[in-house]
Amino acid sequence: MSIPYESAGRTHQKQRTRQALVNAARDMVAQGVTPTVEDAAAKASISRTTAYRYFPSRRALLLAAHPEIEARSLLPEIAPADAESRLDLVIQNFLRLIVDTETQQRTMLRLSLDPDPGLRGSLPLRQGRAIGWITEALAPLSTRMSDSELRHLAIAIRSAAGIEPLVWLTDIAGLSRAEAVQVMRQSARALLRAALADLGAGHN
Repeated sequence: MSIPYESAGRTHQKQRTRQALVNAARDMVAQGVTPTVEDAAAKASISRTTAYRYFPSRRALLLAAHPEIEARSLLPEIAPADAESRLDLVIQNFLRLIVDTETQQRTMLRLSLDPDPGLRGSLPLRQGRAIGWITEALAPLSTRMSDSELRHLAIAIRSAAGIEPLVWLTDIAGLSRAEAVQVMRQSARALLRAALADLGAGHN
């Protein structure tokens, strides 16, 4: 979100300056560095004073530098009709995004553990975009499950697929990235099949 300084006068130049700082921060995060505002300013050849007009804190800079995922859907234009195929496509695409931006995702995960809940709330990791993508995948079940049941299932699936389980599977369990992705896909599929089995049992 623009701050007043960026909104007044020479806005195009200010947008370019802001983007240069964001790009510098993204480059550094991708290299495993968690940059300060001063670090990004130096890399972008921008004065510290100017940089602080755009980003008053490291946290504000890192939030802006988080990889933008603008997609409203992770399904192809012509999507399968069955929930299981749709879910697998969404999980594959979601995990590809996570692995491709893993270093940045890990940075956001660290920030999301901030003890101040007021600071945690604005993080991209906590905006629930993946829940929306998964819920869309499960749309064929909307005639058999209530909205709350669908959301509960989507949350369960999200808990089994994302940066958090990727970190555990690779850092603790010692799996490769490919193995971890496969486990998460299998977990998502198993949760869906269990929910479908419960629906079937309810009709008996």
